[in-house]
Amino acid sequence: MEKTLNNNRNYRFFDLIVGLFVAVLLISNIASTKIVDIWRFTFDGGTILFPLSYIFGDILTEVYGYRQSRRAIWIGFLSALMMSLVLGLIGLIRPAEGWELQEAYMSILGQTPRIVAASLIAYFIGEFSNSYILARMKVFTGGKWLAARTITSTIAGQGIDTIIFVFIAFFGVYSNSLLIAIIISNYIFKVLMEIAFTPLTYKIVNGLKRAEGVDYYDRGTDFNPFKFLK
Repeated sequence: MEKTLNNNRNYRFFDLIVGLFVAVLLISNIASTKIVDIWRFTFDGGTILFPLSYIFGDILTEVYGYRQSRRAIWIGFLSALMMSLVLGLIGLIRPAEGWELQEAYMSILGQTPRIVAASLIAYFIGEFSNSYILARMKVFTGGKWLAARTITSTIAGQGIDTIIFVFIAFFGVYSNSLLIAIIISNYIFKVLMEIAFTPLTYKIVNGLKRAEGVDYYDRGTDFNPFKFLK
């Protein structure tokens, strides 16, 4: 039986999920400053955690609907933008006498404007693509085949996110062959993460639907990503 979202009701777990969603986004942005090698996959450290943001996005869209997911995506976007601006500003301020870690600070937290732009643009387009596809597929399938829907939306969203980020951030810096290798390596790892977490996603989604008494279907929803205040 379908249930709709009562916007006047305070849902117990919605704020918690949004908080975790934003935390994953911010932490992964900082962790991305280190390049790691795991199982012969070479990628930035943020890739280990960042796929969880898509899982949280899936949970928000599946349970609460696209409109609530849209608000969470915007909160994440503005939070990441503020973090980047503050860290950049702190890096430009003259360090105190005796503090000798300026170079280390700039190496880790002083991200270039190009990297910041790549991260924000890729996140924005990728997350909205993921949420839109999942919401439309839920209506089309009548709420069935959750695993197929979450994996399909992630394949699209993560693919868009990875391609946009790598090309904006590194085009002209690395060879085209290396760019392709980075994209493939990152993409495979992210999709495998989504598949691995699918059983847990199932449990969380079903538990939230029961606890919150909601299972939203986006029929008649305005999918304009910029109407985040409505």
